[in-house]
Amino acid sequence: MTDTHDTDHDTTAEPITDRVHDNSWSANLEAPRYADDRELVVRDALAAIDHTAPGNHVNLVTHGDLGHPSDYLYDAIDRERGLEPEYVERCGCGGHVSRVQVE
Repeated sequence: MTDTHDTDHDTTAEPITDRVHDNSWSANLEAPRYADDRELVVRDALAAIDHTAPGNHVNLVTHGDLGHPSDYLYDAIDRERGLEPEYVERCGCGGHVSRVQVE
């Protein structure tokens, strides 16, 4: 099977969400396009946080092939948004769930 996904993420990747969530929700950062692209995961995780209304949390579900999200994601969230992710669990499929409470 040939991968036809365009790697120019800045112009062609679908956004993780197109609305502000006024409730707690989960952002799926586990799709195949994320499997080898930590920069895309960070970018879309920050977008998911930005699309979460204060007082709610977003669960960031990351691809297992990238390793534990504390290795590449948590520092970026702290640096860029001043928030501290909380590790929730490893999914049965190998991915990781981290929760970010938006204040």
